[in-house]
Amino acid sequence: MRRILIMGAAGRDFHVFNTCYRDAQDAQVVAFTATQIPYIEERRYPPALAGARYPDGIQVFPESRLAELIAERRVDEVVFAYSDVTNDYVEERRALVEAAGASFRTFDVDATMLASKRPVIAVTATRTGCGKSQAARRVVELLRQAGRATVVLRHPMPYGHLERQTVQRFATLADLDRHECTIEEREEYEPHIVRGAVVFAGVDYAAILAEAEREADVLVWDGGNNDTPFIAPTLWITMADAHRPGHELAYFPGMENFRRAQMIIINKIDTAPPENVEAVATNAARLNPRATVVRARSPVSVADPDAIRGRRVLVIEDGPTTTHGGMAFGAGVIAARKFGAAKAIDPRPFAKGEIAGTFEKYPHLDGVLPAMGYGRQQLDDLEATVAAADCELVLIATPIDLGRMIRIDKPWLRVTYELDEEGAALADAVARVAAARFA
Repeated sequence: MRRILIMGAAGRDFHVFNTCYRDAQDAQVVAFTATQIPYIEERRYPPALAGARYPDGIQVFPESRLAELIAERRVDEVVFAYSDVTNDYVEERRALVEAAGASFRTFDVDATMLASKRPVIAVTATRTGCGKSQAARRVVELLRQAGRATVVLRHPMPYGHLERQTVQRFATLADLDRHECTIEEREEYEPHIVRGAVVFAGVDYAAILAEAEREADVLVWDGGNNDTPFIAPTLWITMADAHRPGHELAYFPGMENFRRAQMIIINKIDTAPPENVEAVATNAARLNPRATVVRARSPVSVADPDAIRGRRVLVIEDGPTTTHGGMAFGAGVIAARKFGAAKAIDPRPFAKGEIAGTFEKYPHLDGVLPAMGYGRQQLDDLEATVAAADCELVLIATPIDLGRMIRIDKPWLRVTYELDEEGAALADAVARVAAARFA
């Protein structure tokens, strides 16, 4: 009986357990560890989800306790099961685990991809913030134009009560409130919902898949971070970021997405240097020569561009993209530059509470405010930071209407962005999938 510890961040780790270990008779999972996301440590994977072999559930511990847990729980094997970290980071964890006396491996991509009765288009990425969500929205649009009932399956973000999050269905904005969604969850679900698409997410993806298949002709997997799909795709699309050439070769498990995709979309070519675009294209040709390579723009827009010109602006960007995604800027900064803002202010002197702590953890952020809202305190601190900021206008480049979540006491504008791909390759590939079930 192998004693297993799964390293995770509240999502992929639970899926690895459900698909590979819950019913395995030759293995026992003795602990999870958690990192990256606030407030997910010191929980328990509940018995109702863990199954009959785990009547007490499985405890979740901070990853900082990894070495001592290996000794205390007599761990034989550690499985690394989270995403958007460098390959060097993974090797550092391998060295730590092996020094503590256990074997180490990363999760099995194929063993954790469920088979669907429906055609599946998976949208993944090489890094957080490449443009998965806008590409997924574009895919849903193309499928609906083809007359196919389309349901979105979103990568898990179960940061609350796990049993209540076993299967989540989001069809209205009220569903976001009912499920007490964090800002990060809303950023992923809301843009689909306002366009009329139903989103499923949660913890147990076999159960989620069964429910989604009842409603859909075609499923769209909208990935999280740079993780691999949980559902085996008919068409695998991977987004690469022209602002971060080389990251497609250096980050786990995004390199797997880059290597396996049938289509690679090099995004943000409108704002990235041409040599960056060519570098990503060269890497695609070398690592995945069979993939169709599509180039795409990510144009930004606002309702009133003149309101930005000459103003001192506070830019609020998507949280995950600018924090563990490592980007120093996003669509908000691009909009500020494009529409002639006098200055994007440094928000750090105005940061309150947990937002100040976020800046300490991510020192590369000096010109943007990440939209952090994993709990009520973070939302309150975000609101207080905006209130304290010395600016004339707030530019909100999160994918959601942040005004529904916090009070903003200054003039503000939303920055929106959509995928604008070159050529017909994406539309043609989606059309082939849309026709497959009805051939």
